[in-house]
Amino acid sequence: MSDPDWTEARAPSLDEMAALAEAALQALPEPFRRLVGEVEMRVLDFPEEELLEDLGIEDPFQLTGLYQGVDLSRRSAFDPTPERSMVFLYRRPILDEWCEHGEIALGELITHVLVHEIGHHFGLSDAQIAAIEAGA
Repeated sequence: MSDPDWTEARAPSLDEMAALAEAALQALPEPFRRLVGEVEMRVLDFPEEELLEDLGIEDPFQLTGLYQGVDLSRRSAFDPTPERSMVFLYRRPILDEWCEHGEIALGELITHVLVHEIGHHFGLSDAQIAAIEAGA
């Protein structure tokens, strides 16, 4: 097996990362995708400074993704229409983590971050998501 030629390689753009995330979503089992529903997905280079401050995060490279919205476990038919649920993926922190852990493909890492954030949409905590990942 020959070594890849990295002389023309470049980091994926925001649009390319969004396409990878959409492909990851479409590759999930259909019942899972159906439960995701109308969650909007956005890819940004970094989280906004105000968000980092609200979360108590000093280093913007520490946040690879974020779920924003009312999770399914807390919704009620009697509640007013909740604001749109969104999953944010942060390009630069994901690329940084990918470089740090050279043994994983970029698409796999994007899938991991996406599924983690969708887990929050389902009402799972970080600890519950970690336990599921450990058992997989």
